[in-house]
Amino acid sequence: MAKQDYYELLGVSKTATADEIKKAYRKLAMKYHPDRNPGDKEAEEKFKEVSEAYEILSDENKRANYDRFGHEGTKFGPGGFDFGRDFSHAGDFGDLFEGLFGGGGGGGIFESLFGGGSRSHRGNPNAPQKGADLRYDLQITLEEALFGTTKEISIPNDHDCPDCKGTGAAAGSSRETCKQCNGSGYVISGAGFFKVQSPCPVCKGAGSVVRTPCRTCRGTGRVKDKSTISLKVPRGVDTGVRLRMSGKGEGGQRGGEPGDLHVVIHVKDHPLFERDGDDLICSVPITPDVAALGGEVEIPTLDGFAKLKISSGTTNGKLLRLRDKGCPVLNGRGFGDLLVRLEVEIPTKLNSKQKEALEAFHAAFDKSSYPEMRKFHEHAEKFLAQRDSLKK
Repeated sequence: MAKQDYYELLGVSKTATADEIKKAYRKLAMKYHPDRNPGDKEAEEKFKEVSEAYEILSDENKRANYDRFGHEGTKFGPGGFDFGRDFSHAGDFGDLFEGLFGGGGGGGIFESLFGGGSRSHRGNPNAPQKGADLRYDLQITLEEALFGTTKEISIPNDHDCPDCKGTGAAAGSSRETCKQCNGSGYVISGAGFFKVQSPCPVCKGAGSVVRTPCRTCRGTGRVKDKSTISLKVPRGVDTGVRLRMSGKGEGGQRGGEPGDLHVVIHVKDHPLFERDGDDLICSVPITPDVAALGGEVEIPTLDGFAKLKISSGTTNGKLLRLRDKGCPVLNGRGFGDLLVRLEVEIPTKLNSKQKEALEAFHAAFDKSSYPEMRKFHEHAEKFLAQRDSLKK
């Protein structure tokens, strides 16, 4: 089945800006996140698809490759779909895509990014092997993103069996060299010019076999459990930020070092603030009399309430900027700005006295008091006059 176009997946045009792509992704990620759709495999798959699309389109090099070559462009060259430089130990492209969207678990989507781990010891199938890198999607509140927090996350993990030390053999015994492949882990079939090398069918590529399996791991050399990790989330993170925890990924095999854990942040929507990069946007309702006469309103900020003066004749939707009252800059100094969008709220559920007061208010004004309304009617009359002249 053909993969859907990444732009169509996110619902943006091919000329969309980075901010437009981020906003589209955040909306869809919130909609399809597994925590909001427990047990819904279709939603989980959709979440993975939009996350993959965002990984490509949010990176300039990867997006350029995709725009030029389509989905094939994500598989090769600089900017391929490799999740960034932190994954430099990935063995090959086959391993990369095979393990890219693995099983789920824990509090979020839990994925093995590079299922097979390092392949730098192909010559010795029993050599220590580095554990796979793991991905964990963490959902946090805007407050936690702005002020920083510490989260305890539970990670399902595979690691060497403590009883057999990863050999798979019971105490007092050991693995034996596979007689089928003489310990190489592979067999060669065919004759003449055409020969095919494939994993040994007896030892499954291990180069050795277990005659007396360990009871704890049943001869696999691996056991599964969960580990709880304390994660410090720095202030200023946003959706899509990736936090790397070295050595907290899947345990290595046969004494190999563990992989890394990559925690991807997802910030929940907020009832007061909308985020735009390091800026915050807050829509503040004001009454018609304050909009007309001017006044003062209180605005929530990271430092508490701030008083903001409203000038007379303020129109609906006007934007005011409060410098350095926005988000803290991630891994840097300073803050973004707070943009205040003024929205004139029309009173409802009026009693008879209030209606009379509004009628008197209306009667006290003429068209000169409403320049925007006058301008609108002038343009409307001009349009209709041109229409009539063209219809003759």
